[in-house]
Amino acid sequence: MATPSQKVAIVGAGPSGLAQLCAFQKAKGAQIPQVVCFEKQSDWGGLWRYSWRTGVDEHGEPLHNSMYRQLWSNGPKEGLEFSDYSFDQHFGRAISSYPPRQVLYDYIEGRAKKAGVRDKIRFNTVVRNVKEMSDGRFKVTVEELTESKGYSQVFDYVIVASGHFSVPNVPQYSGFETFNGRILHSHDFRNALEFKDMDILVMGSSYSAEDIGSQCWKCGCRSVTFVHRTVPMGFNWPENVQEVHGLVKVEENTAFFQDGTSKKVDAIILCTGYKHHFPFMSTELRLTCRNVLATPMLYKGVAFINNPKVFYLGMQDQWYTFTMFDAQAYWTRDVILGRIDVPDRNTMQADIDARIKTESELKDDYERIAFQGAYTNELVQESTDYPAFNIEKANEAFNQWKRHKKESIMTYRDNHGYESPITGTKAPPHHTVWKDCLDDSIEDYLKRIE
Repeated sequence: MATPSQKVAIVGAGPSGLAQLCAFQKAKGAQIPQVVCFEKQSDWGGLWRYSWRTGVDEHGEPLHNSMYRQLWSNGPKEGLEFSDYSFDQHFGRAISSYPPRQVLYDYIEGRAKKAGVRDKIRFNTVVRNVKEMSDGRFKVTVEELTESKGYSQVFDYVIVASGHFSVPNVPQYSGFETFNGRILHSHDFRNALEFKDMDILVMGSSYSAEDIGSQCWKCGCRSVTFVHRTVPMGFNWPENVQEVHGLVKVEENTAFFQDGTSKKVDAIILCTGYKHHFPFMSTELRLTCRNVLATPMLYKGVAFINNPKVFYLGMQDQWYTFTMFDAQAYWTRDVILGRIDVPDRNTMQADIDARIKTESELKDDYERIAFQGAYTNELVQESTDYPAFNIEKANEAFNQWKRHKKESIMTYRDNHGYESPITGTKAPPHHTVWKDCLDDSIEDYLKRIE
């Protein structure tokens, strides 16, 4: 059980790290340990903090941000609503189910401001190394980037909340080195207007590919060709959008595919995923896994089996995001406060194995949504004071979203609004159809809500 003299280190002040800070701030009737959050960016928000930069940040550090300018939520906000801070509460009115990036960032920031946790965060501070000491505590070595000053502190617990969508997975294909256009990973994609009047090739068949290709179509690219390795997305695409199987090679500006067809393209965007990459964690404390729902090495998807004083938040493939991060953060807090007991290693491994087996038997996305919803609810029920919410209503919002995308991939944001699992409020339609709404600022979005 933690005491006020003990210390907890949190790595990252994005949605997961902020969830953890809020969870400690809201603990009632408990002796709270000292909490320090290290954030290498100059402000909070993690991936939701947009930057025009690519490659490296102002300090020469690898850029964390993967956000792009024209991003609108491509999943219903009702699936990520904070149980203790609704959209209605933040904005003072109902808003549409698919808000743009700035609106979601404002919502994340609003709860953090209300919780008053900013003084717990050391900005512009990157974690260089976390190592277990002989007494079971952890030596955390960091660098304050504005002063180029390194120092170390000792902590009793470490919570890794740095996410897993910042280190791109970049494949190699024959001819890339002589391609006469631009090749970039989605991590470096910032503005769809860059590709206006171009024929673009988008590698990938998951959400980044779907959304970036759609954004480029919206902003006036000439054509989009999606390349999949396994199965196509299968949406009803516009006439100038197609899906093909398997890139074989590129010669100058022509891409050749496994079905024998080819396409002349001006740019190639690699929506090929990200790596779980934690070089700052010493080898014995480092999580290694793929992007899955049931994470190996993590008991209850959170506690590191090799040392359950180390926790990893948000490491799953994600249907649920903010709400799942909250559930994980409250559960982690309650373990640290001694309210939840972590069992022996064999019991933890059995729990992990059971979840992996269950995931392997899931037949479709609807079952995967239910699986992650049940997992999130499990942690909520085990936590002592996290406000319960209607998980079935959140599941149903996801299920309807999947069906509506299949009906019309380019208009699903326009025609549908869902009920909040927190307040029961039904979202109104947005004032302008998505393909015509080129002003995605929060000012335009809010001033035109009736």
